[in-house]
Amino acid sequence: MAKNVFKGRSLTVIEDLSIDERRYFFRKCYELKQAAISNDKAKLDEFRINDKDFGIYEVFLENSTRTKESFRNAANFHHAKVSELMTSSSSINKGESYADTFNMLTGYDNSIFIVRSQVEGLCRWLDDESADYTRRNNLPVKPAFINAGDGKHEHPTQELLDEFTFLEDNGMDFSNIHVALVGDLYHGRTVHSKADGLKLFDKVKVDLVAPPELAMPENYLEKMKENGFEVNVYSSIEEYLSGNHDIAKMWYFTRPQLERMGERILQKQDILRESITFKKDFLDRIPVGTKFYHPLPRHKEHPTIPTWLDSTDLNGWERQAINGMYVRIILLAIIAGKVGDDYVAPEKEEKVVADEDYIVKVDVSGKKNEKKKVYSEGVHPIENGIVIDHICRGDRPDDIRNHMRLISSVLNIDSDRGGEWISRGSDGAYKGIIFRPGEYELTRKDLKRLAAVAPGCTLNVVRDGKIEAKYRMHMPPRVYNFDDLSCKNESCISHPSQGENVPALFYRTPDGHFECAFCGKSHGFKEIWKGGKN
Repeated sequence: MAKNVFKGRSLTVIEDLSIDERRYFFRKCYELKQAAISNDKAKLDEFRINDKDFGIYEVFLENSTRTKESFRNAANFHHAKVSELMTSSSSINKGESYADTFNMLTGYDNSIFIVRSQVEGLCRWLDDESADYTRRNNLPVKPAFINAGDGKHEHPTQELLDEFTFLEDNGMDFSNIHVALVGDLYHGRTVHSKADGLKLFDKVKVDLVAPPELAMPENYLEKMKENGFEVNVYSSIEEYLSGNHDIAKMWYFTRPQLERMGERILQKQDILRESITFKKDFLDRIPVGTKFYHPLPRHKEHPTIPTWLDSTDLNGWERQAINGMYVRIILLAIIAGKVGDDYVAPEKEEKVVADEDYIVKVDVSGKKNEKKKVYSEGVHPIENGIVIDHICRGDRPDDIRNHMRLISSVLNIDSDRGGEWISRGSDGAYKGIIFRPGEYELTRKDLKRLAAVAPGCTLNVVRDGKIEAKYRMHMPPRVYNFDDLSCKNESCISHPSQGENVPALFYRTPDGHFECAFCGKSHGFKEIWKGGKN
């Protein structure tokens, strides 16, 4: 029998399950739901963990009713051991570290932790940390972590139930989807999860309907485009319904969280709410067969889907909420290994990928007899030392100066002799030059730091007035293991203000940014350093 690829897996972001794995997952959800509707008890028992010693622990560090109770009922379906951490009396509120708290609970024979928190990337970190803890203490099983929502980052289990509901209304067809996302797209982690989640479908068209103040954050918008989605942007429902374009038959609403945005936004809250609230006047302008969805709960005074719509055929949100339990039953079942033995992963072509060389050494052997280079605008050649050239080419002089100070600090050469200079090329573009006379032996780690803090620059190592070595620096595919790195998102588990001493880790994105591995925040290369700009 093939190994169950789901057993013991964590779900910290929606991408933790591949597209093919999710398609299998939803087929199992459909089987379960049909068995429940027909009250086929024998079939239902095929999905149960049915082990009173299997430990499932709910840790909700942020208030929740819908997610918490659906997980509790899902766990009860499995006849498993269900525990809850009472955070109101927990030492977490006294400054106890998350790692210590969850490691302690891991030692008490718990197999799955369901965690909701305002701290973004918490489950990703706990998943890594618990692996080390389990190994150090020779525990038989590493626990799995399920992200039940982390700040403005993701809500992968909500994404699963949303996708399952879309699929039901799509005839379980994965070929295409056209959906409008309406409401607070800035704060809504449920819509942020869709930037990757909708890759489930072969062809995706997304209409984003929100005023600029509540618009989808740029990094998620770019991710949608990188994933091949057709993306259209509208500032209100009125504008969306007035244009000469296709209107989606699936509308996904979110609750505006204006209270998070300060007094300036609150002063215009009525205008903002009106732009994303459905009105009776719109009924004859939407396509026949349209369905509305909402992660619930709605705002009781200002619902974007008014309650008079509850009894109409537009109502897809109630079935969506009911689907939450089916989806979470299957999620617990596959992590426990009860479901998944019959999954066969698609065959993949094995590709040998060479390590990317982002530090390119230039052959200078044919240039030994060249004349000494005289730098423009007053920078004199040095006999021995290093010259870092082409820094931040095309930026403004003030920005280049500021960044050269950061480069000097990152390379620990800010107290050495030498200086910095702003030069201007024949094309009018400015660039920075750092020169330091003396004897320098730069290690591979030093070169990696320079590539991360100044991609696009050139490093010249000078000996006896000649260039002995020359390197061109490109943006690394990932940056890690440097103490002076820092995500700028204060809600991220890796931010110093969280006090967890989580080492920062960044991955390069296709559009030339660095994305935090924990919270997903996008940074420019100047921003990932503790001394860098916010």
